[in-house]
Amino acid sequence: MAAADAGGCTIHLPYDVAVAKEFAANPPSYRVCNVHEVAADEMILDVGPQAVEALADVLKTCRTLVWNGPLGAFEIAPFDAATVALARSAAALTAEGALVSVAGGGDTVAALNHAGVAQNFSYVSTAGGAFLEWMEGRQLPGVAALERG
Repeated sequence: MAAADAGGCTIHLPYDVAVAKEFAANPPSYRVCNVHEVAADEMILDVGPQAVEALADVLKTCRTLVWNGPLGAFEIAPFDAATVALARSAAALTAEGALVSVAGGGDTVAALNHAGVAQNFSYVSTAGGAFLEWMEGRQLPGVAALERG
């Protein structure tokens, strides 16, 4: 957090989350609560609707989005809600020409496909860690081998 502050960056953390006592579709213990109210026997499985709304508002002020990883356990309803909602917001901003959206990683691609918006992002890569390393400017061994030709 100190490094982000020193770099003039803001880290946006969710203040509401979706929780359950069991990792299952539509569990009876599902609830949305403040992040500080999660019980010891509950798992945080998604960010909450207020956090999604706040993140969508932040996206409206951005020119570029680099997305790596879903917001929750998107494979199981209702824990896909945040990822789907934010992916659709990013896709809409991209379609308007207000955002360049770059996404990487197998789970990220699966989540964007689940949301039905992968084709609406500016660039999508199935590479995860390698994608992030490339974005950082690191030399990738496979690319270096191709460059040596």
